[in-house]
Amino acid sequence: MKRYGLMMFSFGLILAALPALPALVRRYTGESVPESTEETLQSTESTLSSENTETIRMLDTSTGDVLTLSMEDYIVGAVTAEMPASFEEEALKAQAVAVHTYAVRRQLAERENPSAELCGADISNDPDRYQAYFTESQAMEFYGSGYDSAHEKITSAVHEVLPYIILYEDKPILAAFCSISPGQTESAENVWGENVPYLVSADSEADRFAPNYLYSKDFSAAELKELLKKSFPEGDFSSAAKDWLTVEKRSDSGTVLTAKAGGVIATGQEIRQALGLRSASFEVKWTGDVCSVTTKGYGHGVGMSQYGADAMADAGADWREILLHYYSGAEIGTADMKDDR
Repeated sequence: MKRYGLMMFSFGLILAALPALPALVRRYTGESVPESTEETLQSTESTLSSENTETIRMLDTSTGDVLTLSMEDYIVGAVTAEMPASFEEEALKAQAVAVHTYAVRRQLAERENPSAELCGADISNDPDRYQAYFTESQAMEFYGSGYDSAHEKITSAVHEVLPYIILYEDKPILAAFCSISPGQTESAENVWGENVPYLVSADSEADRFAPNYLYSKDFSAAELKELLKKSFPEGDFSSAAKDWLTVEKRSDSGTVLTAKAGGVIATGQEIRQALGLRSASFEVKWTGDVCSVTTKGYGHGVGMSQYGADAMADAGADWREILLHYYSGAEIGTADMKDDR
């Protein structure tokens, strides 16, 4: 649902961070909204029996094989790829429930509308389309000598919350998450143009203390022009360089809603993609013929902030409190869709 350098602008749109970002490998950009926007934001009316939650079918894009995994093993592999084992246990639990929720939602979606590209699977391990996932060998390669302790910690966290998912009106939510928000998470409406009642702005002030919260990327005038022209070929770049990229409107969370690239109106997310930025919350500053673009946070900013979740856990919050803070109005239930509180 990360690149994160440890992983996207995906989830159809969304998940490089450096050692500073949790998750692991380019497969993780610390953001998730698996599936295409249309699929992701589509509500499902189906229900899922407890029997169907015991396993999940995953397409291994490296081999083309469809693997049948226990749900617990899948969640362990996904959490391992999506969040560092160094994070607090309650944050890992919150991530596990978000991962589980996404997996159940995918199963429902595939039951209603099978995707030919998945070859009968519910999901794949392509981090640009779905959640990231580490096989045991990938996790061992990533963690090296620390693998055993990391695996034990993540497995224990997953086991503690295995029955649970996040529900809204008795349906599994779109459990979007990002690595670091600008200090306040963003609404789905501002990022994807769709109003999702549980994906609204939430305070995440602790993100401001996350590693690489502020990150500057410099472009020469020639580099900036080339990148913008590639994404906005209809733009006019004959004016002064300082006028090639301007911010027009921001959300209350700081996300750039609209900007101009060579006079062409664009969204902040489109500028982010065009320039390879860490987020769409950015400032533009020229020094001579060098353009510095400074971003706040990392990821699309919607849903649970992973660094925010870790900070909440460090301050004493449990996994339920974390999830209900970031997914407004949602409830914690079990995978058979029955509330369990």
